[in-house]
Amino acid sequence: MSKLLSFFVASTLYIFFCFSASAEKVTLKFHTFVPAPANSNKLFVLPWSEKIKKESNGEIVTEMYYSMQLGGKPPQLVDQVREGVVDLVWTVAGYTPGRFPRLEAFELPFLPTKSVITSQAAQEYVETIGAEDLKDYKILTVHVHSPGMIHTKNKLIKSMSDFKGLKMRGPTRVITGMLKSLGATPVGMPVPKVAPSLSKGVIDGMVVPWEIMPSFKLQELTKAHTNVTGNRGIYTTPFLFIMNKAKYESLSPAQKKVIDNNSGLSLAKHAGKLWDSFEIPAKKLAVKAGGKFHTLQGEPLAAMKAVGKKVTEDWVNKTNKKGLDGQKLLDQAKSLISKYEKQF
Repeated sequence: MSKLLSFFVASTLYIFFCFSASAEKVTLKFHTFVPAPANSNKLFVLPWSEKIKKESNGEIVTEMYYSMQLGGKPPQLVDQVREGVVDLVWTVAGYTPGRFPRLEAFELPFLPTKSVITSQAAQEYVETIGAEDLKDYKILTVHVHSPGMIHTKNKLIKSMSDFKGLKMRGPTRVITGMLKSLGATPVGMPVPKVAPSLSKGVIDGMVVPWEIMPSFKLQELTKAHTNVTGNRGIYTTPFLFIMNKAKYESLSPAQKKVIDNNSGLSLAKHAGKLWDSFEIPAKKLAVKAGGKFHTLQGEPLAAMKAVGKKVTEDWVNKTNKKGLDGQKLLDQAKSLISKYEKQF
């Protein structure tokens, strides 16, 4: 037997015995606010869990609970996983305003580009300058959606003046602040509440990416859609795919290695590619539903960007008052996006 073959056999047996020695199956309880058919579940978390199971020789299995089946409201997911009520969650960082002050930089207007680029930037950010925000969790990955757009029931937004009198849903404190500055009446709410709120007239529209719309049939409730020109979108939202820290620490070394091999920057890049790919088919459904479309450019876009700049300046000042260096956090977020943009 050659030395190379002997090494391969020995390595394979070592890995086998590492898992065999632990013997005990580990069940990870996963909880999220979106329904089972949502892209984040069907095409991201579920394949991830299947890969984990395979690479651990069946030792690590995941129980999936969707649409807040285990109780609570979407903002409570970060506490549920921190306290060990569940082991894994996928959620929106901005649903708990103020909890992740450093990561808020990625919610600022006209900051994001493609998800594959911005997601890698966000992941490196939380591993470095923003690490304090997520120190209580095992980070599987932080990623973002493709830049979100403006959607209303029937009023096509062609200038800032068109926002006047509209009640607009925003996903996070930063973005609801921007909507207010644009002249709308902002309404903060998790995305599962958007469809019933549109139907009942609680809101007139919302900002979301295309990809989430089919999960809640929002393309049937909004018929006017506005985007912007250029290589920076209106906004994005950081998503957290995180694990209870104590649960992770309780795993065997071999099991931890499986989790680690499927976490971090590579997972952020994978998520980014997925979320970018979700946009086109979702938009086609809006076209099929008879939607009207507009792209902001020129003076109307410049006016909106001026508002975005003021929102960003206010965020820096408020962040400074919390004892953080807001400008440094913002500059690092921009720098990391530029870094991965050059690699794209």
